[in-house]
Amino acid sequence: MKRRFSDYVFRSYRKRKSVNAAMVAALVAAAVIALIPLVSVFGYVLQKGLPALNVAFFTELPKPVGETGGGMANALLGTVTLVFLGSLFGVPWGIATGLYLSEYGRGRLAGVVRFSADMLASIPSIIIGLFIYALVVVTMKRFSAIAGGLALGLLMIPTVARSSEELLKLVPEHIREAGLALGLPRWKVTLWIVLRGIRGPITTGVMLSIARVSGETAPLLFTAFSNRFWQRGLDQPISSLPVQIYTYAISPYEDWHQQAWAGALMLVMLVFAMNLLTRLALSSAERARK
Repeated sequence: MKRRFSDYVFRSYRKRKSVNAAMVAALVAAAVIALIPLVSVFGYVLQKGLPALNVAFFTELPKPVGETGGGMANALLGTVTLVFLGSLFGVPWGIATGLYLSEYGRGRLAGVVRFSADMLASIPSIIIGLFIYALVVVTMKRFSAIAGGLALGLLMIPTVARSSEELLKLVPEHIREAGLALGLPRWKVTLWIVLRGIRGPITTGVMLSIARVSGETAPLLFTAFSNRFWQRGLDQPISSLPVQIYTYAISPYEDWHQQAWAGALMLVMLVFAMNLLTRLALSSAERARK
């Protein structure tokens, strides 16, 4: 009887061990398969774009049709300008919305705001571009960097708002109660204690939203459009990497195709750098908390 029982236990152990090994192998295979598209895209863009990267790409303007060489210096500067304008508009509004939902939002109005933020996050970016086109471009009678920044800012608001709300909910309630017990007004507790305590995590949420809008093309086609020269004012059309890549990619000129791949590589590297900085900021925040 004892021998039968020990044999049963041994067979059961071997079976569990085999099943566990099979499941681990399946999970590792799934993780590798999930990485294949990312590695393939990055490798292909690197292969195509790296040969076209040179000093002229970062310092010169695009050449006219028929001339080789040139660069995307104006598009690089334009992308930075548009992202800055979008952040200037979207980040404060998004954080303020998150503060309201977490600290003051109660009842139907808070539910409406949350639903609106979720809806805004799910609306295709081209619809946002059409909205800003009708609201700003038609009013100003021209494409402009301001319109492009507003479009990117609208895309950033729901991401920043919802991430800020969830992060604020992680702040222990006793911290708020301690501030109120000292006689501080609610708004001072919120701004000076609660918000300052999660500056690092909120910064990562902002960086993720910036990484998301950095590659947007559709809304910029209807708002900022493009410009083959240096930017002369925020009320003028402005070039950007996504639109420049799109324009060059659909052209019949091989030299433009190569520059489009170089621009795509720069855009991928920008998004990769933003995500890497976000991870590093999260790690440092976790270490500081411990």
